[in-house]
This record gives sequence, structure tokens and C-alpha cells, in this order.
Amino acid sequence: MNNVNRRDFLKISGSSLIGLTLGGVALSANAQEQVALDDPTAAALKYVHASEVEGQYCDNCQYIQGEEGKEWRPCAFFPGKVVNAKGWCAGWMKKAG
Repeated sequence: MNNVNRRDFLKISGSSLIGLTLGGVALSANAQEQVALDDPTAAALKYVHASEVEGQYCDNCQYIQGEEGKEWRPCAFFPGKVVNAKGWCAGWMKKAG
């Protein structure tokens, strides 16, 4: 039987949490490929590179990630890809605050 004491358990748990957090940051930072309009997820969400809905842009959506002010940024809907900050999709939700 494998006997793990409390201290070892906390070390393993803490390391795992840090790894998952840093891994998520690295994935966001490495997102480089622009979302293609014919991407199945983009098509399902009716994504466009230039919003036609007044006041609704990827840039002011709660799902956009990455550094503000950049033209192309990661989005939670498109892992590993970037969307145009002036784009829009049916998943748009106003950023809180």
C-alpha cells in the first residue's frame, strides 16, 4: 500500500496546481494561429473578423484573453488560436466592469 503523508500530499497538490496554472498561461501565450472563418467552431458561433453589431467586439467580450490593445488575441472559445479584437461571434458577452 502506498502511504502518502500530509506534507507529501500538499507538496504534490501544490506542484500540480502551479503546473496547471502555468500551463494555461503558456497555452494562452502560444496561441498564434488566426481563427479561420471556415473553422467548424467559428462557423457554429458565426464568428467574423469585423463585427457588424454596434458596440459588440471581441475586444470588449469577457472571453477574450491576452494583452489589451493587440489586434489579435486568444479567446476561450478557440483554444490555441487568436481572434481579431474587432471581430464578433454569437458567444459574445459584455466584459464585467
